[in-house]
Amino acid sequence: MWGDSMWPLIFGYLFIFFARVSDVTLSTMRILMLMRGKSVSAAVIGFFEVIIYILALGQVIGSLNDPVRLIIYALGFATGNLVGSKLEEHLAIGFATAQVISLDKSDIMAEKMREQGFGVTVVEGCGKQGTHHILHILLKRKDLPCFIALTRDIDKDAFVSVMDTRQIFGGYFRKIKAK
Repeated sequence: MWGDSMWPLIFGYLFIFFARVSDVTLSTMRILMLMRGKSVSAAVIGFFEVIIYILALGQVIGSLNDPVRLIIYALGFATGNLVGSKLEEHLAIGFATAQVISLDKSDIMAEKMREQGFGVTVVEGCGKQGTHHILHILLKRKDLPCFIALTRDIDKDAFVSVMDTRQIFGGYFRKIKAK
């Protein structure tokens, strides 16, 4: 079937692919750490990221006459983006800020959110259709799916805005009840 000379080539392709997936995934995590203000963690991740990157790039640059290496390098990059984004979603490190405007269920929503352990601050806002309550909620990113499900259960027509929050201090966070 394949001669003994094919195996080093196959292993080289696999090395390029998985090295690229690894370094791009680490790049995603490094950027996440920087955005969360964790510069030491970002530096450590960056150290390993660049070593893996250079090793993979060296395998491609050393053999530019083999276009398959370039294609595998690019596939590793694309796959690393997918893996990194899925890992980032799964880890859900950090906090988010949500604002919710419900035209007619804001009182019920604030009460239910608090029952589930979310801290809610209610402020008054004036919109096109008059004065409404705006629910301001700081939450752990890992609690976002529970928050969204609860919001949709109470008022599927509510306007919801969710933003990343770099840092918070003070206040309190209770454990969110699983839905």
